[in-house]
Amino acid sequence: MYRSLIIDDEKPVRIAVNKLGHWKKYGIEPPVMANNGKDGLNAMREIRPEIVFVDMNMPVMDGCSFLELASAEFPESQFIIVSGYDDFSYARHAMRYGACDYLLKPVVEEELNTAIENAILKIDPTAVFDHEASSAAEQDITPEEVIEIIKQYADSNYCQNFKITMFEEKYFFSITYLTKLFHARYGYTIYEYVLKLRMERAAELLRKPDIKIQDIAERLGYADNHYFSKAFRNYYGKSPSQYRKEMM
Repeated sequence: MYRSLIIDDEKPVRIAVNKLGHWKKYGIEPPVMANNGKDGLNAMREIRPEIVFVDMNMPVMDGCSFLELASAEFPESQFIIVSGYDDFSYARHAMRYGACDYLLKPVVEEELNTAIENAILKIDPTAVFDHEASSAAEQDITPEEVIEIIKQYADSNYCQNFKITMFEEKYFFSITYLTKLFHARYGYTIYEYVLKLRMERAAELLRKPDIKIQDIAERLGYADNHYFSKAFRNYYGKSPSQYRKEMM
């Protein structure tokens, strides 16, 4: 069995990588977690993982510093970058220290597992993968696990177009059933929860007078500023401009 390590200061990202990776299929033990480069380096010295997922922007020790030290100490390990920054300087630094792949957040399941396959092939060029096995494993997932995956996805993707049908089609549970379970666990329907995340973030951004309201609307996934203002008024009982004025 291979060993793996996820290093990221964002808990939702660590959970997402953990949930979306096909560990059993690839013969990988459940990943160990660390929330910064320093802790990650200490974890590497303990478990000596073959595959390491690492963020670039972290406190205490960032990804660049971590890679410089870890790649020298563990030259056989395969490093997969999972970053929120589409920055060439980051990518160049990562490749300089032997990173085998560079993924952007939010984590996409297919891209993640392709990166895992590539890492394993660097370790063992003769490795063969059974892609049917992962499809069967996905059908064994419990409804409670699907609800957790949906919440994690919402936490990272609430600014994007959010369609529950993608989970219905993937995990073979009806939208009505998933919504009922989600509400029972979190006190909101799935769409109510996404709206809550958007509006709380909108309120936070409105307290920064240098950011235009139209820019806030676009950042939160509203192509129409009028629609954003209407949603905000319905949620808080006042328009974005009124809210901003009261907060100043």
